[in-house]
Amino acid sequence: MWLRHFVGPVIIPEMGSKVQNDPANALEGVVRDGMTIAVGGFGLCGIPEQLILALRDTGVGNLTVVSNNAGVDDWGLGLLLQTRQIRKMVSSYVGENAEFERQFMADELELEFTPQGTLAERLRAGGAGIPGFYTRTGVGTIVAEGKETREFDGDTYVLERGIKADLALVKAAKGDEAGNLIYRMTARNFNPMVAMCGAITIAEVDELVPIGDLDPDSIHSPGIFVDRIVETTSEKRIEQKTVQTA
Repeated sequence: MWLRHFVGPVIIPEMGSKVQNDPANALEGVVRDGMTIAVGGFGLCGIPEQLILALRDTGVGNLTVVSNNAGVDDWGLGLLLQTRQIRKMVSSYVGENAEFERQFMADELELEFTPQGTLAERLRAGGAGIPGFYTRTGVGTIVAEGKETREFDGDTYVLERGIKADLALVKAAKGDEAGNLIYRMTARNFNPMVAMCGAITIAEVDELVPIGDLDPDSIHSPGIFVDRIVETTSEKRIEQKTVQTA
């Protein structure tokens, strides 16, 4: 919904509130079968876990999910694998998920392996309106099969396409009502690039503050990229816990 207010003779368009009541409300009217969805996070760090739960509960399927990894068997994107809602994963690391392995080895899940740095740049490029770029990473391997290559200064480079998702889901430590986001430490991993590449971007935040409360120099993702924002309470599970014995 668009509102308008008047300042003298000038009409200034103003978008309705981006703030949503809960994750289910944030996804309402947005998700559909067959979407390409980019999801932030690294392992279980910085994943939009409550939005993933809400996405599972919508029942949408045949999804292509772009994410560094697929979570673990009982959390994160692993939950969508359990319910067979994911048709294809575009990932760089999948080693913590036994169900992922089972589906892939049984030809029940399509996988597009992408080197980690290349995946990050593909997401950033898609968000920046760059259709493709050349990189040396993957040249001479299966990563380059079927892709265009070119020579630059005596070296071979492979063409990688930018990624533009129908929907992007990200997690931030803090956000304001305009959608400006601040990530915390390691959670500032793939989230900034994912936030850029979505036709629609929904942010899940630990703390939602009024506009003006965030230091502009500390903002990692400008609100221009974020369409909806919801405050949640996350479990923040530890993927692998190592303790020292006395």
